[in-house]
Amino acid sequence: MKVVVVGAAGKTGRAVVSQAKAAGHAVTAFVHNAGDYDVPDVEVREGDATDPAAVDAALAGQDAVIDTIGGKTPYKATTLESSAARTIIASMQRQGVRRLMVTSAIGEGDSIANMPVYQRLLLPTFLRGSTPDKAQMEEAVEASDLDWVIVRPAILNDDPATGNVRVYTPESGDKARKITRADLASFLVAQLSTDENLRRAVTIANG
Repeated sequence: MKVVVVGAAGKTGRAVVSQAKAAGHAVTAFVHNAGDYDVPDVEVREGDATDPAAVDAALAGQDAVIDTIGGKTPYKATTLESSAARTIIASMQRQGVRRLMVTSAIGEGDSIANMPVYQRLLLPTFLRGSTPDKAQMEEAVEASDLDWVIVRPAILNDDPATGNVRVYTPESGDKARKITRADLASFLVAQLSTDENLRRAVTIANG
């Protein structure tokens, strides 16, 4: 499958590119600055993810998009993720690309039921800027007619992959505490070839 990874220069994006390549997909890395991107054996497209022309150029002839964009200062107000998502969705509709995976975070929507109490304290404090932006991003994705999956990972870390990823449901109330970026990447890439979570927002963690 031909897949574009948006935000490919970030930690999660790099993990997704690696996992997608390993799975045999043809990967295009969409990055803000191609001069800083040093991953071999991928097509690289440079541009701003809120620029329709740049996104159109990257998505032409593709089959799927994995959006891994995330801000570096989650306590500051931003519209980065929601603006990028709207641009990507519109481009996918123009280009006839159907499958979209986006990275959100635990604490959005009904996933708050799976968020440990001590982590909930981060929502109005450390995450006060990114949380509203992610909510608007999810709304834009859910309102689209695309074949989408919203993935809400628990707190991310850079530990080695465990190979153990669990989907948490709000009905269970079980607490999703953490997940490695490598395991998140593996889950995102797996959604390219399964309809199990199609048009769903799923919370995941190592469990």
